[in-house]
Order: sequence, then structure tokens, then C-alpha cells
Amino acid sequence: MSTDFGWPPSADENRELVEKRLKEVSAGEGLQETLTVEWRTQPLVVQVIDMPIDQVYFNPSTHRIRAQRTYDPARDRLLAANPWGSEGQEYLDHLLKALPSNPDKRDVDFDELKSSLKEYRQNEPGLITREGVLVNGNTRVAALRELGVRSVRVGVLPETCTWADVNAVELSLQLRHDTRRPYSYINRLLTIEEQVKSGRPIAEIAKEFRIRTETAEQDRWVLATLNDLVSRSKNGLAELKLMDFEDQQEKLRELHRAFAKASRQSPAQADLLKENKLALIVLDFSKTDVRLADIDFRARYLQRHLSDELKLVPAQPQEARVIPGLNRAVRGDSPQVAEAKEFTNLLLRAKAVERAPGAVTAEQSGQAAALWKQAREAVEEALVPAGKDARVRKRKQAAPDRLQDAVQSIDQCVTDMTLARASRNLDEESLDEALLSLKSSLLKLAREAARIEEHGEGVAWLLAAVRQEQA
Repeated sequence: MSTDFGWPPSADENRELVEKRLKEVSAGEGLQETLTVEWRTQPLVVQVIDMPIDQVYFNPSTHRIRAQRTYDPARDRLLAANPWGSEGQEYLDHLLKALPSNPDKRDVDFDELKSSLKEYRQNEPGLITREGVLVNGNTRVAALRELGVRSVRVGVLPETCTWADVNAVELSLQLRHDTRRPYSYINRLLTIEEQVKSGRPIAEIAKEFRIRTETAEQDRWVLATLNDLVSRSKNGLAELKLMDFEDQQEKLRELHRAFAKASRQSPAQADLLKENKLALIVLDFSKTDVRLADIDFRARYLQRHLSDELKLVPAQPQEARVIPGLNRAVRGDSPQVAEAKEFTNLLLRAKAVERAPGAVTAEQSGQAAALWKQAREAVEEALVPAGKDARVRKRKQAAPDRLQDAVQSIDQCVTDMTLARASRNLDEESLDEALLSLKSSLLKLAREAARIEEHGEGVAWLLAAVRQEQA
């Protein structure tokens, strides 16, 4: 459901001005500028006018900064209470210019947009309601105001526009191929979830976002996981925010793929794998390091490096829970999963303290920093043998993998030969030369396979075939 923010206090004044400008444009001679938008599932051509830039309002419902609004809870409350007041509009202005992953910093993409507008002026019009609320072009208006520009070109939506229309039109414009500045990762996840909750089929949403349905489902799983991590991070007044995971997109996608694959074999093992990998993601390890956090990572490599403080976690399995209304029991966590989960919780709470220095005491901050350092060092120690073992496993698997590739190539060759013979295009001389090369390679392969101590059925067949050839 779309939130109804009402209209700004100057709504009536803006309606009169918009109506006047629209009439002036219609009555004028020459080519009129228009903009095509998707309006209630149909294309709609709207007229473009000039509006005084200080009379348009930033959109409090814009998806562009949905996650970032939690950056400053006090200012966000002021924005929710009065979205059209100076404090609320100034907060929106700040977030539109800020780095999505860290609103303390200014976004370089915003500065690039500002430089482009300074050099080339406004190429594309924005879009407003008749009340002066920006539906599209919020960031451009923020940049134009910094440049001291006094007016902005905007298309105007119909008089019957509602807040549901505002959200729908903004989304459709954002998803166009020519969009200049896409939503941040977390805001995209939130937008997909919002669309699902509004009752739209996931396949329809995926099509609009130009992604596969499986990818949309993956994004929903990631968002649910992040919401769970945020709730688990609560440590007094300190708590992580969704935007703290803004830069973890690839790691989270790989996590989902690994979890889904493991779930098909063992849900319990999949939960353990998930927690092991989440711990490294929270600790900001690289994607290649996170890949090493397999199901047995904690027990085999990490446990012996953990300090007593990091080992002081409950290992008792949780009791089965009953889903209200369905009267169905859901299994509790195994001791191994519970232990891994509590380790992740310690890291989440420490990170929350580190990200909210003003909400905790100096002692709490120092304790969190010490725990964080201990955990990082322990994981770094564990990654050394884990990496070595992974390289060994990769080398062991290299030869079988190459043979499987060769098998697929030979199978394809059979098909190609059948088609070539049917069309009488088979180059028999080249085929004969290739087969002699294959024979030579198989002889080399047989010599190496003969050194294996215990011969399996495949090796036995290869050796017998070579002996028959040489007889």
C-alpha cells in the first residue's frame, strides 16, 4: 500500500500556477515539448512547463532513498510528521546527495550529475503532480538548486493523480533503459518487496524490473535475510540498518545460491552453511574468502582459533516452534547451527555498536572493537588452512572435470558427424587426423592411469582397450 502524505501547504497556489503555465504553453506557437509516461498501464503524453525551482517539493515517498531514511531516526521522524516542512525537505535534500551505503559521505555520482547539468543544462524534463510534488527528477532538482538555477522543466501529471499513481509512475520511469542513475541495491530490494505486498504477481514484477522470476525470488530471500540480521544486531540503542549491507550485493547473491544448493541435500546443513558465510560477510571479508566458509568451516578450521569470549555462546538446540494458525511444528536449530548463529549475533551486535558511537558508552565501544578485532584475527587464521585445502581439492578435481568436458565435446562431435554425413559435407581426412590425435592422447592418459593403485571400472576399461590396441 502507498502512504498518503497529503499535499504540501502551497498545493492550491501550485495548482493555479501549473494551470496557468499549461494554458500558456497550449496557446503558444511553435513546437510544444511533451513527455510520455506510463499512466495506469497505458502510455500518456503530458505537456512540459517551466516551474520556479523553489516551488517544487522533494517526494517523501521516493524509492531512491527509502533505505537511507533510517540513517538519522530523529530527522526521519520529523520527515514523517511533516514531509513538507523545511526540516523534512532538508533531510530529503541531504539524502539525495549522499552516498547510499554511507550517508555521512557525499555521493560522487551526484557530483558528476551536477557537473553534467552545469555543462549541458537540463536535457530531460522532470515530472510533477499539479500540487508541485516531484515524481521524477528529485536528484536533478537538488543539483540544480546547488547550481543556483531558478527554474526546472517538468512534465505535469493529470489532476486525478493519487499517491498510488505517484509511486507507480516513478517506478515505471526508473525502470526505463535510459535511466541515468539506478536505485541503490537495497532500495531495489525494498521496491520489489513493496510491489509483492501490493498484490502484484512476482512474475509480473520481475518482467517490469527486466530480471528473471528466479532473480526476483532471490532478491526477496536476501531482503528477508537482511531484515533478520538487522533485528539480531540490536544492542541497546545501537542497531544496524539495511543500508549497512549496501555494498554486499554479490556476496549475498552467492550466499543464496550456495544455500539453495545445500538445502536440496540437507536443510540443517544449509542453515549451518548460511551462518558460517554470514559471519564472514558481517566481518567484511572478500567474496573469495566467503566462498571458503563451507559447512565444516567452523568445526574444522575456526573453532580452535576462537577466544573463550567468542566461544561463550549457547549450544543447546532450540525447541520446535508451532506456527500460529497452522498448528504445524517447525524444527529448532541444531546445536551446531545455534552455536554458529550466536557467533554471528556477537559480530552483528559489535558492528552495530561500531556504527552508532553516539548511542553507546566509551566502554561499550572499546569492548565491541576488541571483540571485532579478535574475531577478524581468528577468521584470518582459519582462512589459511581452509584456502590450502580448497586449492588441493581443486587440483584433485581438475583431471576428472577436464575429462567430463572432453566427453561432452565427443558427444557433440557424434551429432556433428551425423549431420555432416547426411548433407555429404564430412571432411574425412581432417576427421582421420583428429582421431589419430585422440588415439595418441588416450595412450598418454592410459600410461598415467596405470599408476593408480586401485583400478576402478573406468580405468580398467581404458587399460584393457589400450592393451587390445597394442596386441
